[in-house]
Amino acid sequence: MPVAHVALPVPLPRTFDYLLPEGMDVKAGYRVRVPFGKQQERVGIVVSVSDKSELPIDDLKAVIEVLDSEPVFSTSVWRLLLWAVDYYHHPIGDVLFHALPILLRQGKPASNTPMWYWFATEEGRAVDLNSLKRSAKQQQALAALRQGKIWRNQVADLEFNDAALQALRKKGLCDLASETPGFSDWRTHYAVCGDRLRLNTEQATAVGAIHSASDSFSAWLLAGVTGSGKTEVYLSVLENVLAQGKQALVMVPEIGLTPQTIARFRERFNAPVEVLHSGLNDSERLSAWLKAKNGEAAIVIGTRSSLFTPFKNLGVIVIDEEHDSSYKQQEGWRYHARDLAVYRAHSEQIPIILGSATPALETLCNVRQKKYRMLRLTRRAGNARPAIQHVLDLKGQHIQAGLAPALITRMRQHLQADNQVILFLNRRGFAPALLCHDCGWIAECPRCDHYYTLHQAQHHLRCHHCDSQRPVPRQCPSCGSTHMVPVGLGTEQLEQALVPFFPGVPISRIDRDTTSRKGALEQHLAEVHRGGARILIGTQMLAKGHHFPDVTLVALLDVDGALFSADFRSAERFAQLYTQVSGRAGRAGKQGEVVLQTHHPEHPLLQTLLYKGYDTFAEQALAERQTMQLPPWTSHVIVRAEDHNNQLAPVFLQQLRNLIQASPLADDKLWVLGPVPALAAKRGGRYRWQILLQHPSRIRLQHIVSGTLALINTLPDARKVKWVLDVDPIEG
Repeated sequence: MPVAHVALPVPLPRTFDYLLPEGMDVKAGYRVRVPFGKQQERVGIVVSVSDKSELPIDDLKAVIEVLDSEPVFSTSVWRLLLWAVDYYHHPIGDVLFHALPILLRQGKPASNTPMWYWFATEEGRAVDLNSLKRSAKQQQALAALRQGKIWRNQVADLEFNDAALQALRKKGLCDLASETPGFSDWRTHYAVCGDRLRLNTEQATAVGAIHSASDSFSAWLLAGVTGSGKTEVYLSVLENVLAQGKQALVMVPEIGLTPQTIARFRERFNAPVEVLHSGLNDSERLSAWLKAKNGEAAIVIGTRSSLFTPFKNLGVIVIDEEHDSSYKQQEGWRYHARDLAVYRAHSEQIPIILGSATPALETLCNVRQKKYRMLRLTRRAGNARPAIQHVLDLKGQHIQAGLAPALITRMRQHLQADNQVILFLNRRGFAPALLCHDCGWIAECPRCDHYYTLHQAQHHLRCHHCDSQRPVPRQCPSCGSTHMVPVGLGTEQLEQALVPFFPGVPISRIDRDTTSRKGALEQHLAEVHRGGARILIGTQMLAKGHHFPDVTLVALLDVDGALFSADFRSAERFAQLYTQVSGRAGRAGKQGEVVLQTHHPEHPLLQTLLYKGYDTFAEQALAERQTMQLPPWTSHVIVRAEDHNNQLAPVFLQQLRNLIQASPLADDKLWVLGPVPALAAKRGGRYRWQILLQHPSRIRLQHIVSGTLALINTLPDARKVKWVLDVDPIEG
């Protein structure tokens, strides 16, 4: 009897064997329902089918049900996932299920499901709208319904809400109905419908080069200064791809997926554009996934996990802001979407474009090694001029609300000229710590090695690492004093402190606290573009590709923390952040100005960035890393272990280190550091330790890790601790 080798969503690096009853036909990539454990059923994915098992046939249970009539993954995605299982040494079931929409993980059909919409009843069309004047929301809703049906998933974006529609339904004025979407082939009526900007010479050269290599794999680094028109290059490349009837995947960082970005693509093409991100509900995500798979979607714009979307005929992949750290998954399966996207493009023999004003050092190293080709955009689009840059030395200054007097003066000058100002502070909340003025006690998270952040508006303390919360204490728990003072500056405090300096000037704060509600970010950005907000306060959310034509002054308030860090990547991250934030100033013909506040104006990193730019910094950083034998010139793997008592984890990692160094695969080029406490040594009540493996050969290091994992369960404490593997880590 045939045996199906099935992957299940469990943290075990193996498949499970099940018998296939007579007449049950399955192939690799089919979903099946199988018995698992005591009186449980699970959805699994068939990895392969054979006529034998390592277990006695009589001990095997049978597959209960086949859920698909074809593989749920496309051939290229299936190949990608199986390769990723080996490269990241991660359990196959976890990897395969991570790549599926949630409804498919639960066993729902891989087909379009009915979509619900609101419509006006005959009574609703006949009733006098003035009869609803006591309820403006209901009046707005019914007026809109008279214009046509409204899909239920669109209500959140409208001026009225679901409650208004439900009230109308109770009055018999509207109702709900459903329909199953049919396939619509956009290729029969495809056209470019938006206004095209005239490409400059550099942009035209880039588009031509990519188009000339569109029939096979090629990797292109589109390195363009901020405001140089990289998006216009993407759009022009997509014109050529869609004209051939092929589809496109455009990946963006999570916080870079703004209505601005989506609107540019939808306005340009008379073709379906689908969006995939964490804010969608399960049905919306499945619908977009299916449209890409059956070819109905021409363009998919998505965040990290959109990489695993199946396409009927994919023609190009674009990775915007390819340097962004959010492309690296930091929990569970720790993959890097940028690197896997390059593998997918190679597998599908299509071009991939990696765009950034501040390319990652790994990407620049690949250019040096002739793996990627570089296209440069050195001029800002339109009439935009490079911003004037200043350093304000804070030593001896009288600082108010985090601002030096000279910065306050500059802000007033720009605001009086009817322009907008951005203040960048990468620290949300009111203050990063709460201190007792009398005894020095500081509110510290008992589950982590970090202080609580004070959030005054919600009147609570919150740990930004494990998300635990507690009310703000009225008195010190150590000495009983009521003299509790906030320490340091956060965006919430900055917003309040600016009011006396700029009375009557509208201020908008854009950070995770003010944009957590669905649609809130869109509302803030719309307010900025209308000119309703004159001062913008924000964290790194403001650094990600936004176009604010009236912003002429950008100030970075507190950069010193980034200049002195034990992490060898911190300089690269700061250089990227500084360059991206600076690029928000002067983007529409107006002269921009960038001000950087620091106590260390002479710091070499600041001097390089201010007077020589990111390219020079990157060249120097690559040379330094080569001298120090650090990535990207070597490869890293980190093994982290954690426990509740701070004893077992270091013991297990020492056992693991001994096992690695005793391996016949280990050579004198392998360097093992640790066990040492992780950078965040305690998180969520667990103590975290790690060892770092480094080798100049990525392939050799992979063999060493594979050989070690095959023996890891022989270690005495392997099953007593929780441990994870991080291949190509970006955080130490």
